[in-house]
Amino acid sequence: MRQRGKSVGLVTRTPKGDTFLRKIERHLQTWLACSFVIAFPASCLAATDGDAHKSPGGAAELSSLFTPGERINSSEVPEPPVPQKASRETGQVGIDIRLSTLGAGAEVAISLNHKLNVRGGINIFQYNRSFNHDGIAYKGQLNLRSGEAHLDWYPFGHGFHLSPGLLVYNGNGVTATANVPGGSTFTLGGTSYTSDPSNPIAGTGKLDFVKVVPTAMFGFGNLVPRTRHFTLNFEMGAVFQGSARTKLNLTGNACPNGINCVNAATDPTVQANVLAEQTKIDNKLSPFKYYPVISLGFGYRF
Repeated sequence: MRQRGKSVGLVTRTPKGDTFLRKIERHLQTWLACSFVIAFPASCLAATDGDAHKSPGGAAELSSLFTPGERINSSEVPEPPVPQKASRETGQVGIDIRLSTLGAGAEVAISLNHKLNVRGGINIFQYNRSFNHDGIAYKGQLNLRSGEAHLDWYPFGHGFHLSPGLLVYNGNGVTATANVPGGSTFTLGGTSYTSDPSNPIAGTGKLDFVKVVPTAMFGFGNLVPRTRHFTLNFEMGAVFQGSARTKLNLTGNACPNGINCVNAATDPTVQANVLAEQTKIDNKLSPFKYYPVISLGFGYRF
C-alpha cells in the first residue's frame, strides 16, 4: 500500500506518453509555419503600400492635383490638351454670279465670323442706242463698268444683312458721236443754229460720274452660308454717285439764223451755249445722283 502511495507522485514516462508529446510538437511546428506564410506576404504588402505613399512620384503626387477631401479617381487624371480645329465660322469662301441694275456680275465673299463677311465683285454691261436731242443726232453707247466692296453684317446671325460699301471703280456712263446734217437746224442752250452744208456740225459726247463712291445695301441671303453650299441672294440699295458730268465737243460751222457761220469749236458764243446744253443734260439726269441697285444672285460656298 505504501509503495502505491509513493508511486502516485512520480511522473512515469511511457511509450504512449512520448507519442502524445510528439504529436503536440508537430502541431506547434505546423501552426508556426502557417503563421509565417500568412504574416510574411502581409508585411510585404504593407511595406509596398507604405513606400507608395512615401514616394514623391507616386500616388501621393497625383493626390496633390486635387483639392483636400476629393477622392482620387484614375479616370479624372488630367489628359494632355487636344488641339482644337480652326473655327468654321472664319475664312470660309463663297462665290456667286448675279444680274443687277449695275450689269452682269460675279462676287466672292470671305467670312470673318458668324455675323460678318467681306465681299467684293465686278459688274459689266453694254448697250447701244441711237437717239436725237435738240436736233442733234447721237449714236450712244451705255457702258456699265464697276468694281465694288462691301462689309456684310448679319444682325440676327443669318439671312437678313446690311451692307455698307464702296464702288471702288465707277466706270458707268455714256459715250456718243454727234452730227447734224448740213442745212438742218439744231439748238444749243436755247439758241437755234443751222449746220453749214459745206462744213456740217459733228462731234462727240461723254457722260460719267465720280470714280469712287459710297454704297448702301440691304438684302436677304448669305454668300457664305454656315450649313449648306448653295445659296440664293437678293439685294437692294443705292449708289451715291453724285451729279452727272456731261462733256460735248463740237466741230464744224454753226450758222445763227442760217447766216454768218462761225466755227463751233472756237466761237465764244457757241461755246457758252454748249456749256448751257451740258448743264441742261446734267439737270435732267439729277435723279441718278442716287443710282438704284436691285440684284439677284446664285452662289456656292466651298
